[in-house]
Amino acid sequence: MSARAAVFDVDGTLVDTNYLHAVCWWEALRQAGHRVPMTAVHGAIGLGGGDLLDHLLGEDRDRDGDDAVSAGHKALYGTWFERLAPFDGAADLLRRLHGEGWTVVLATSAGGPELDALRGAIDADDVIAATASADDVEEGKPAPEPVEHALELAGARAEDSVFVGDSVWDMRAASRAGVTPVAVLSGGVSRAALEEAGAAEVYADTAELLAGLGRSPFGGA
Repeated sequence: MSARAAVFDVDGTLVDTNYLHAVCWWEALRQAGHRVPMTAVHGAIGLGGGDLLDHLLGEDRDRDGDDAVSAGHKALYGTWFERLAPFDGAADLLRRLHGEGWTVVLATSAGGPELDALRGAIDADDVIAATASADDVEEGKPAPEPVEHALELAGARAEDSVFVGDSVWDMRAASRAGVTPVAVLSGGVSRAALEEAGAAEVYADTAELLAGLGRSPFGGA
């Protein structure tokens, strides 16, 4: 029997960081002379840095300042590393799934010290089999490649696997990869938007998903 992959987005799904990212991108853009509404920035969270700037500033922009904006976001967000907080039940959910035979894989655009800080906040490295980064693929979410790469790392088939995320980009990527998309509301995206993007089920957060795990796509797989 092939492995069953439990693939998790990290920011806004396992760790409470979406609004931190939104503020840091907003300020980095502002410092570079770009006035972008905070609501628009929040809606782009979940995209990789380059795709986020494409989404907010347009693909036909002058890209000479992109590196400075990304560096500004990185520096601002880095000041929060020691205070990142997981959502209630996040580590317990990963351990429960691991104990039930699921291969737990993270799918995130984070890398380096940022990924180290996120994994430290989750505190479940003993059950995380692998991490699929957007840096490992040509296209990040909402393209399916990050999810497909996670499945390759787990040695799992899409039809046997479940993806949990908090953004419309997560749901679109999972749907395109043929994985069952499960959404959480903890990233600040509405239930309606997540369902429209393909979410099979929507939970408030990791704690609610853990409490109802037996009735979720994890329990029925």
